[in-house]
Amino acid sequence: MKTHDVVRERRRTARVLANAPQADLQRLWDAWPDRPEVQYLRGPEAGLVMVQGRIGGTGDRFHVGEATVTRATVLVQQSGGQSTGTSYVLGSHPEHAGLAAIFDALLAGPARDRVLAEVIEPLESAQAERDARARAQARSTVVDFFTVARENDGPEDEDDE
Repeated sequence: MKTHDVVRERRRTARVLANAPQADLQRLWDAWPDRPEVQYLRGPEAGLVMVQGRIGGTGDRFHVGEATVTRATVLVQQSGGQSTGTSYVLGSHPEHAGLAAIFDALLAGPARDRVLAEVIEPLESAQAERDARARAQARSTVVDFFTVARENDGPEDEDDE
């Protein structure tokens, strides 16, 4: 796999784990058979990050403000060895960050295919459905405005006020 493909796949899985509801991650972890030993290398901790935007999406950068982010790093001991996982979750959600880091670590080990099939793909599908519903709901509330231009009868300018 090429480097940019690895980076793209890592971004995808990190995005899915970060955007998944904590309850879904907890349910999947509770149902996980033969759970590995998990050790926190960096316990879930919340902090602030500076958020930047771009004018027009592509122009000059500017500071939007700060956002709370929770991060966690774990070491997972599996039968095939050990692997580390890291997660960053928007908001102050230590349990969510811990669970996301565990699944991230499992993705780096021999359980990768299983995590992709049983965790990442179902969560990604559910997120796509939620996003589609939200877009449809937002679209249903769009109001199209139009302007009717008044024609002026002659050289006299009328005050519209």
